[in-house]
Amino acid sequence: MAIKLLMPKLSDTMEEGVIAVWHKKVGDFVKGGDLLAEIETDKATMEYEEFESGVVLYQVPEKSAVKVNDLMAILGKAGEDISALLSGGGAQSAPKAEPVATIAEPVAVVAQPQTVSTVKVNATAITMPKLSDTMSEGVVANWLVKVGDVFKAGAILAEIETDKATMEYECFEKGTVLYLAVEKGQAVKVDEVICIIGEPNADYKLLLEQLKGGVPTQASSPTVVQNSPTALPAQAQTNVHSTDERVKISPLAKQLAKEKGIDLASLQGSGENGRIVKRDVETYTPTTKTVEKTEKSPLPTASISLGQESFEEVPVSQMRKTIAKRLSESKHTAPHFYLTMEIEMDAAMEARERMNESSPVKISFNDLVVKACAMALRKHPAVNSSWLGDKIRYNHHVHVGVAVAVDEGLLVPVVRFTDQKSLSQIAGEVKDLAQKAKTKKLQPADWAGNTFSVSNLGMFGIDEFTAIINPPDACILAVGGIKQTAVVKNGQLAVGNVMKVTLSCDHRVVDGAMGAAFLKTLKELLEAPVRMLV
Repeated sequence: MAIKLLMPKLSDTMEEGVIAVWHKKVGDFVKGGDLLAEIETDKATMEYEEFESGVVLYQVPEKSAVKVNDLMAILGKAGEDISALLSGGGAQSAPKAEPVATIAEPVAVVAQPQTVSTVKVNATAITMPKLSDTMSEGVVANWLVKVGDVFKAGAILAEIETDKATMEYECFEKGTVLYLAVEKGQAVKVDEVICIIGEPNADYKLLLEQLKGGVPTQASSPTVVQNSPTALPAQAQTNVHSTDERVKISPLAKQLAKEKGIDLASLQGSGENGRIVKRDVETYTPTTKTVEKTEKSPLPTASISLGQESFEEVPVSQMRKTIAKRLSESKHTAPHFYLTMEIEMDAAMEARERMNESSPVKISFNDLVVKACAMALRKHPAVNSSWLGDKIRYNHHVHVGVAVAVDEGLLVPVVRFTDQKSLSQIAGEVKDLAQKAKTKKLQPADWAGNTFSVSNLGMFGIDEFTAIINPPDACILAVGGIKQTAVVKNGQLAVGNVMKVTLSCDHRVVDGAMGAAFLKTLKELLEAPVRMLV
């Protein structure tokens, strides 16, 4: 008897999955325990093993989004009639045993478009992908195609600015770009249409009407494909560069060009379809003409007369929007309270100097604080926890998030299993993550999973401050600068180096005594750093 295979729920927050790859096709025999498919969830791409046996009689197309518990395939005997199952008749479903899934690295940059199936229009609507767990909308930072271009499956369609980074969006549809629904710099909600790709003469307007229930989508001056014989083919236009907004360039190349002060219009691309890539920027040599132009044509200096009022309004970036939303929610939902403590850092300063004599990576005071926090969390697991509404999650692992300031706000990349790493390992990883954050190269796995956070403003001369808790953590430590002050040692007044730290606590999870005990352990570790080495 044929068996329906339903989309499994592979994560707590999963509502639907995308069939990234079928490892068995219609007509293939599946033996219990065989790898059947790779399913892209909201967290990761996972391998799905099937424990029933039979011939694959039906399966939804690859790249299709299927809701949890909806039909994705049917197994049975070769030649068996499955028309009743496909029409929604009574059928036996595979037992809801927990599937054996291997978690792969999150595939955030290579997102799959949602395909709207229609028999009338040979075209596909490409929607805004969800490239991070917290993403609700994205900004099309740059289109790498224009209407009329022939698009190859697997090429880069656009650069999407999320709340965390700017990512290249790789699309697996192929055909002619018929319609761009949004302009560069425009924000689009997740799952809304951003463009349409299909056969050259496909009626994309009809597809838009079907998507909107008969109401055509109003886009900002869309360009319709013209079948004029005098129009240049897309391929003939790929190597034409100008100073307009459609220069094809990878995010890395754009960043390098910006750092080197190179005008994008002066670069020639060697990548696919004339796209400017990293090597083009690295091998670029300015011509004499360009240098002369730069020397003779300095940038104009703005002149503002006395008493003239002026201002500039800048659209809020996706990163800043998300920071505002998450921290506002944290401040207004989590009852914060604060505990401040002074820590003598003389021993830590001496230990750091000795460590850096042999460490392969320069260890900072912040690295010492991160390590001490990780060890203190191991001793006080109640602080290493999260409020989940109807339950409290006590994490058995220690993942410390380290706040990094970037131009558009604050990112918190995560050092995983911090308590198990040496100071030199922590120092190297923090430096690497900070660099990725500043160049917008962080991937979703780099900023997810924190169980505690550290924010340090000591390097800016700040003595003391309070930080807003970074969800889903229950606590965050705000670290001030080290300064010389009068201290009492052995009954005598002396000069000492003191650092103030403030622990922000979610009172729903952490009580005052818990927080105070954590700070006491942190103080003991930093005032006797040798304890962190054993």
